[in-house]
Amino acid sequence: MNFFATENLKVGYKNTVVVDRINIDLNKGEIICLLGPNGCGKSTILKTITDHIKRIGGSMTVLGKDLNHLSIKNKAKEMSVVLTERINPGMMLAEEVVAIGRYPHTNYFGKLNKKDLEIINESIEIVEGEKLRYKEFQSLSDGEKQRIMIARAICQEADIMVLDEPTSFLDIKFKIELLNILKKLSLEKNKTIIMSLHEIDLVSKIADKALLIKDGK
Repeated sequence: MNFFATENLKVGYKNTVVVDRINIDLNKGEIICLLGPNGCGKSTILKTITDHIKRIGGSMTVLGKDLNHLSIKNKAKEMSVVLTERINPGMMLAEEVVAIGRYPHTNYFGKLNKKDLEIINESIEIVEGEKLRYKEFQSLSDGEKQRIMIARAICQEADIMVLDEPTSFLDIKFKIELLNILKKLSLEKNKTIIMSLHEIDLVSKIADKALLIKDGK
């Protein structure tokens, strides 16, 4: 049985189909990259997988269980998300934004324990964000914000990570570093990663599989 799968997934808005018959089969620890021209539907597919957009048809399963049958909290334990939309957490520090990733694992009051704090620290270190942790998130550059959002996703400790163009706003040095981080997460922590990329030349360095999208197919 595949760890994550879609079967004849149909995505779009209301009754307008953007991409049809999407079939993905991923084992635990595999990375798939979505490729295609701007506006082809990459983000629509990812937002459907993460349930930001309701699917029009087909199925999405984790270990054979339909994702729609999971509670919001259990879905957050299975899947962490980094989308292109910018968040506005007010005056929160970068470290506090990362800590949000722990809340699916905390009790009703959202209290962080020693283990949670260790995971927060490790996640910040993985993205080399130690110098950012005590800065207001809103004061960070786009590239620095991206690091913190990826640290938050790592902190969530979900088996599946979904990232929409995670290399956007990053210089080439950190693009390579980030892809190395994601590859390391797949190899050492068995993370299954679903992501879109613009940099076709980088795909072969990270992906086990690629999904090519054009003209709604």
